[in-house]
Formats: sequence, structure tokens, C-alpha cells
Amino acid sequence: MTQTKTKTKAKTKILRDFRKYDIWIDSMELVDDIYTFVKVFPSNEKYGLCSQITQSAVSIPSNIAEGASRNSEKDFARFLEIALGSTFELETQIIIASKRKYIPEGSLEVTVQKLSSLLKRIYGLRRKIIN
Repeated sequence: MTQTKTKTKAKTKILRDFRKYDIWIDSMELVDDIYTFVKVFPSNEKYGLCSQITQSAVSIPSNIAEGASRNSEKDFARFLEIALGSTFELETQIIIASKRKYIPEGSLEVTVQKLSSLLKRIYGLRRKIIN
């Protein structure tokens, strides 16, 4: 975790470089995987499941980055919690896509493993920040 503290007149501001968090890096790679998956979805899913899946995937690194910009640990933890929710949401959506035969079985397993690892690490960082 990379943090820099700068002092202002009233309070200390924490500057975190979100680009150096492994969870941000891995979630960005996951976004690429997801966009590859949805390329082959049927056109009737463009504004349905496809859109929801990509929004959930993009939400994960976006909330990590936004949380890192916050001054308090409590706010950062709150955005990590939102990223956790997006992780669960994404897993649910890719399972639905797999049941619809939009994602091959093997690809589903690999992606769920990536999500599980990411989820544990986001949760771990959140617990560390809270405690």
C-alpha cells in the first residue's frame, strides 16, 4: 500500500496511489477479460446482461481508485465495500451468462477463481484499514 501524507493548516491529507494496489491492477485485467467475453454475446443482450456485466466489472477498479482518493480511512473502506459488492454482482452475472451458454464452462471457472482471489484481497485490505 502506497501512501503519502501531506500537511495542510487544518489536517493531514493522505495521498494514495491507487495504481500501485495489486487489487486495482488485477481488477483492471479482469475488466479486459470481461470485455473479451461479452464480444461474443448475442446482440439482443447488448443492453441487458452485457451492459450489466461490463458495468459491474468496471465498477470494481473504479471504486478502488475513488476510495483511494478519500481523506479518511473510513471513506476508503466504504468504497472498498462497494467494490466488494460489485465483485459479487459480477460473479452472479457471469454465472447467469454461463447458464445461457454465452461463456464456455472452462472460462467461467477461471474467472470465478480470479474473482474469488480478488474478493479475498479486497476484503483483507478493508479489514486492515478498519482495524
